[in-house]
Amino acid sequence: MKLAAVQLSISDADSPSDRLALVEQAVATEAGNGADLVLLPEMWLPGYFGFDGYGAVAEDLASGPTVARLAALARRDSVYLCAGSLVERCGDKMFNSTLLFDPEGSRVAVYRKIHLFGYGSREQDLLTPGRDIVTVDIAGCRVGLSTCYDLRFPELYREQVDQGAEMFLIVAGWPFPRVEAWRCLLQARAIENQAFVVACNAAGIQTGSTFAGASAAFDPWGVCLGSLDHRPGVLHLDVRVEDAFDARAEFPALADRRLGRS
Repeated sequence: MKLAAVQLSISDADSPSDRLALVEQAVATEAGNGADLVLLPEMWLPGYFGFDGYGAVAEDLASGPTVARLAALARRDSVYLCAGSLVERCGDKMFNSTLLFDPEGSRVAVYRKIHLFGYGSREQDLLTPGRDIVTVDIAGCRVGLSTCYDLRFPELYREQVDQGAEMFLIVAGWPFPRVEAWRCLLQARAIENQAFVVACNAAGIQTGSTFAGASAAFDPWGVCLGSLDHRPGVLHLDVRVEDAFDARAEFPALADRRLGRS
């Protein structure tokens, strides 16, 4: 499976329409380069730190114009699109929701961020936490979806493994001061679950907060398959999905679990 994680630049100088134009161009380019799956960062439309703009860009998933355009992109370019996360409006609530589209443009998964960030953030004040753990089959691989701060809660990934996940797709707006924690936790989630980790973060500076960039991927042994620095860019990967099965067969650590299994 060929993957492309698009590390978008988010800044005060650009607008949601600017970012949408960048996304449309990036998806077309990466699909043209042979990507099977394109991955975008968390909350790229308002920018994670653009809290005052959350309400203006919030959309119902069934009728939202941005959701429709993302579905059309996946269909136009015949690619799986993990469209980062958007502000979902559902009744009087808003969620940080990650959407996954298949090459026909059908929405095959929605993950509402469970762990909302509270440290120096308004996310917990504005949004409602999700409740459902989400995994889905794409291109012969079971993937689990999660978002940014979720990375600090390993029990989520254990639950995804119990649902059959061989790969974790993580979208993020992770800030620079904790970039070493980001790298360490990504590798740990790969090692302890014997799963691929593919993580797409944002780049740039918004409202005085600097995104860490450092999008990265790890194989089921914890070996880094590639990473980016703090600048905008695209992380290209060619993953052999069977390596997760092989790693678990060669070193069956998951079979030795004694806690947290039903």
